[in-house]
Amino acid sequence: MFRPTIIRQAVRVARSPTSSTATRSLPSLSSRAIHSTCILRDKVDEDHDQLKEGQFARTDPNVEREHNEEDLPSSSPAQGRGGLHFKRTLASFSLEGRVGVVTGGARGLGLVMSQALVISGADVAIVDMNKEEADKSAKQLVESFMAENPGADRIPKVTAHYADVSSQESVDASIAEILSMHGKIDNLVTSAGFTENFEAINYPIDRVRKLWGVNVDGTWLFANAVARHLMGRKAPGSLVFIGSMSGAVVNVPQPQAPYNASKAAVRHMASSLAVEWAHAGIRVNCISPGYMLTALTAKIMVENPALNKQWTSLIPQGKMGQPEDLMGAVTFLSSDASAYVTGADLRVDGGYTTT
Repeated sequence: MFRPTIIRQAVRVARSPTSSTATRSLPSLSSRAIHSTCILRDKVDEDHDQLKEGQFARTDPNVEREHNEEDLPSSSPAQGRGGLHFKRTLASFSLEGRVGVVTGGARGLGLVMSQALVISGADVAIVDMNKEEADKSAKQLVESFMAENPGADRIPKVTAHYADVSSQESVDASIAEILSMHGKIDNLVTSAGFTENFEAINYPIDRVRKLWGVNVDGTWLFANAVARHLMGRKAPGSLVFIGSMSGAVVNVPQPQAPYNASKAAVRHMASSLAVEWAHAGIRVNCISPGYMLTALTAKIMVENPALNKQWTSLIPQGKMGQPEDLMGAVTFLSSDASAYVTGADLRVDGGYTTT
């Protein structure tokens, strides 16, 4: 409630013909460059092909892309990241004596994260639906390590394994093969996954189920298989799920509702299992990358430079990430350096989700 005296004073000021505001000299409106909203809007329409309010915050049904496993380009290990160094760092970042499993590890982000584990001292089992590509990548990782670490006392063991991550039987067979070759599993990185772009009302349901089968079921099946193994050994371990910033925000302009939902599921699955398995010393965390310039993304950018410009314009750092930008994140969450970190979602997105 306003006090009566304040109201009376306001009324007197409003009625006074000689109020202070009336005596001020105002700048002439004719001296300013004034543009009406209508004129500005007409100019924008003319210059930018009928732009509409909110257009850059919406999905565009014209952006459509179907995932095709056969069209995926090959990847190569990062160069100059794994040589001997003499700079001081925490010993707790070391993965010496550990065995890590990386699903989707034959190329792209999965291959670079496999390399990060190898550089940090771990033996690695690469799991991929393309066994031939996985074999090639496993060989390249060892060759790259040897070239950058001449005279190393120990050469990491890197093996390749087939799995359809959406199949319980295939996952179990892959885990059994890995254990027969490595003897144990300490770390898991679930990088197997894909995205494609269709507007929701035209998205074929069989493709939605396939996407969720790989992105969600694949994460669930491998996580449970590795957790059962760790509990059977009564050993601690670290599981790192690869989510996406798309699990927290809606990307534009590409429509990808099923993918976004799948990554939100992966992110919350990590939190839920972190709580459920904490008693067993099993940590579960999530890495949510932003736009990363993989070989596949680079191919898309060449085909659609306008999309590249729109994406980078929304990133505070003004650029897409490099796959190598995930090396430190996956090593941190896999190692004892993050011993008290579980259930976390580490976003590596150049600040995209902060705006």
